Amino acid sequence: QVELVESGGGLVQAGGSLRLSCAASGSIFSINAMGWYRQGPGKLRELVASITTGGSTMYADSVKGRFTISRDNAKNTVYLQMNSLRPEDTAVYYCKVDVRDRLLRTFNYWGQGTQVTVSS
Repeated sequence: QVELVESGGGLVQAGGSLRLSCAASGSIFSINAMGWYRQGPGKLRELVASITTGGSTMYADSVKGRFTISRDNAKNTVYLQMNSLRPEDTAVYYCKVDVRDRLLRTFNYWGQGTQVTVSS
């Protein structure tokens, strides 16, 4: 069993910054891709950013140049630094982690979600 614990959400004014963290623990042999998704009010969940084991990243067009995803493999943790926040970034943010167990089976795990609210 794997547990993901997210932290760092909150209320911020437009133009401000927040840093989200997601730490994985439990039956982990290795972690492949890690990513952040978000779901705004009345919207579908969308991919915000992802990062591979080797550090390759990809971003949604709407956050390029403002958000930065990173990971600490020793801590099984993924981060999302969010700068120049806009009201349209308001959403519940979820981390997703692809975990490989000791039998080399891969499972996807989701965090519990953390609310980010950007006021105008």
